Amino acid sequence: MNILYLLNHAGKAGTERYVQTLIEELCPAKINAFFAYNEDGLLRETLEAKGIKTFRIAMKHPFDLAAALKLSKLCKEYHIDLIHTHYLRENYIALLSRLFNPKVRVVYTNHFIMENPRSIRFFNRIMTRLQFRIIAVCNKGKDMLIKNGNKGSIIKVIFNGVDPEGWRKQEPSTLRKELGIDDGTFVILCASRFAHDKGHAYLVDTMKALKSMTSIPFKCILAGDGPLLEQTKKKVEDLNLTSDIVFIGFRPDIKNLFNGSDLYFNASEHEALSFLIVEALASGLPVVATDMGGNRDIINEETQCGVLVEYNNPTSTAQTIKVLMEDRSRLDELREKAYRAVENRFNIHKVAEATYGVYTAEK
Repeated sequence: MNILYLLNHAGKAGTERYVQTLIEELCPAKINAFFAYNEDGLLRETLEAKGIKTFRIAMKHPFDLAAALKLSKLCKEYHIDLIHTHYLRENYIALLSRLFNPKVRVVYTNHFIMENPRSIRFFNRIMTRLQFRIIAVCNKGKDMLIKNGNKGSIIKVIFNGVDPEGWRKQEPSTLRKELGIDDGTFVILCASRFAHDKGHAYLVDTMKALKSMTSIPFKCILAGDGPLLEQTKKKVEDLNLTSDIVFIGFRPDIKNLFNGSDLYFNASEHEALSFLIVEALASGLPVVATDMGGNRDIINEETQCGVLVEYNNPTSTAQTIKVLMEDRSRLDELREKAYRAVENRFNIHKVAEATYGVYTAEK
């Protein structure tokens, strides 16, 4: 089966990891994988290094007929059976390509929980007739897809997943030595992109509150880049937290960061199903996360692998973190339940099988 993965930006965020892990898991045993993109980035380089054919298709907007025609020709040339898309722009373009090549199927994975404007909901109701299947990465995502005008009968919820064995293997971390942090200091990690919905202002306010609550030494490590990086640094300076919060930029060695930390903090205002949370849990790192979006699909009464907190309530969140800092036995308990949750619910082998089942489903 020939699958073309279509993504506007071939960067280094969670969606790119989703595409990469699916390809690594399914190719070449079950599929022949191809990759097309608009904006170049790390994912394209990574896939080419693995021998995957890649192609650039300029995609200016969701109704780009020139891009749709080019895509249809590419699919005919390489006998593509199915296009797997990940954002509205490329999904619409893939659906429009079926006007020139109706044999190809289009599967769309929705990675967000966002209400579309009325105009997009109108077009969704039309375009969904051309859609073969939609994958939602969390239950709230499915509900929002239906609200946005997509057919509920073609939507299947498949959680994001990682390789439990690969992430669980503990390796010595260089993080503390690199930053001069001693073993007695509690390390809190957040590796989100610096964008509005990732909640860094709330995170900084939480660290300010935490500092006033505890005498236990701690460091909050912020990895990543993004448009709000400098603004966040300015807030840290204004609150006199420069000795408590450390910025380390984008890091490809995320497992090294997990293994050198004591707690992962997800501060997002909007979240579907975070790869970083799942990867942290797979590494045995306890998680405190906001009760937003799909985070409750990860942390709940069944998994008990972390603690959910109220978004933008720094005092309450700081109190939750303080309790965990003071109770190492509780952290150890969360660590074991984290491993179990990933093995049972967020296992890439199970995710890939379920996704392949979507690819091969009857019409």
